[in-house]
Amino acid sequence: MPVDAITWRKAVARPAFIRAMASGCLAGLAVVWVLPRFFAWIQAKPGLLLHDPVLTVWGPENVTWATFAVLYGTLLLVISSIARQPMKVMLGLWAYVLMLLMRMACMALITLEPPPGIIPLIDPFTQLFYPAADPFLKDLFFSGHTATLALMAMLARKGWVRWAAMAATGIIGLLVLVQHVHWTVDVLAAIPASWIAWSAARWLLRATGAVTSSEGA
Repeated sequence: MPVDAITWRKAVARPAFIRAMASGCLAGLAVVWVLPRFFAWIQAKPGLLLHDPVLTVWGPENVTWATFAVLYGTLLLVISSIARQPMKVMLGLWAYVLMLLMRMACMALITLEPPPGIIPLIDPFTQLFYPAADPFLKDLFFSGHTATLALMAMLARKGWVRWAAMAATGIIGLLVLVQHVHWTVDVLAAIPASWIAWSAARWLLRATGAVTSSEGA
């Protein structure tokens, strides 16, 4: 059965689906609980200061509101377009959780100092997870904004919604560079990282029986 044809009523009748959704939510909550402590550790950890030829000739300019408009507009568009497709919702949940875990591992292994001239991108939602009232500037490798929208592009239904999400991914990557919120390598690494998280989520859900290979998720 195609993944698009599976309704919420059919999905919740599957014990494997219930287990996968519940475990995904619990894993997400665990990451949320750990993040402030993890960021406090990263803040105190010495990082590398890179030389970025792109940032030396570009910006910085404050494009905070444009960034938020593209980010949250795309999230609302894609999530609303798949809201009636429980298998895609489950896949998106697990892909996002795995992407967050990958970011934590990458930041721990490759801790970077913020780019010169950085203009803090203060998000009233994500700011809740940072260790102090001051802007946290070392949330760097790899770009979470870019990776999140790349995941949205993979999650979106084929057609104009997917094309819009792909375009938004590129725009977000450019905007965080203009504001010097990220190094160029942060943005470039976000695309393959999101694909790895997506592929790992698909493998995990198939391996646990939450999704079958015939369903195309």
